[in-house]
This record gives sequence, structure tokens and C-alpha cells, in this order.
Amino acid sequence: MDIRRYETSDFDGVKSLWDEAFPNDPPWNRAEAAIPAKLAFQPELFFVAVEGGQVAGSAMAGYDGHRGWLYSVAVRSDAKRAGIGRALVRHAEEALQALGCAKVNLQIRAANAEVVQFYERLGYAAEDRISLGRRLSVSGE
Repeated sequence: MDIRRYETSDFDGVKSLWDEAFPNDPPWNRAEAAIPAKLAFQPELFFVAVEGGQVAGSAMAGYDGHRGWLYSVAVRSDAKRAGIGRALVRHAEEALQALGCAKVNLQIRAANAEVVQFYERLGYAAEDRISLGRRLSVSGE
């Protein structure tokens, strides 16, 4: 398995992965919208795990100079429990740390106990915070 920066030739593999991993995501999180947006801002923080010439996992990260974030960490169902998710998270953390990032945040759906346990095993913990959000209108959406 090799972890590297996303390349445009990875699009179909990442799209297929995300369709499997995040079937109920809204349109703005789908590959067609999220990948071009990521490539326009900090594309060096978009990683894929490749195994046997195919995309086996993905992770996007972001850093605003204050906090780092992880997004779209996913592993193909037939490749789970092989250490790919852990390796992707650690790779993204190292990239963020190299930029001066001291803390990484992420958001997951509370009902997804398996994913909660995955991140807890990696040292992440639920914090006493409330996550608020507001969707802004962006041209083309």
C-alpha cells in the first residue's frame, strides 16, 4: 500500500469509494463538488491510499493556521481492518504538524459507533463542544 497526494487520475476511484462510504451525503459533499473545491485550496492535503493500482482509501485535511481538520477519511469495505485508515490519518496528521498545526479536529455522525471507536483507538476523544453550522450559498450550488 502506498499513500500519496491525490492525482486527477484518481477521481473515479475516489468517487466510487465515497459513494460506498458516504451514500447519504448531501450534493456538496459528493466527489463532483468536493474534489474540485479541495484542489482549489490546499490540494497538498488530499491523500489517497493505493493498493494494487486501485484507490483503497482517502483522507482530506485542512489547516487554517489555528486548527487542523480531517475530512472524508474512508476505506473501501473490502480493504477495512488492514491498517489503511490508521495510516491515512497518521499521514494527514504528519502533514498538518509539518505546517505548524498543534491540534486536529474532525466531525463524525454520533450514531456511527464503529467510526467513533476507530478514532478513539487513534487517540481522539469527544470534546465538550457543540458543533454549529450554517450553509452559505455558493454560486453553482
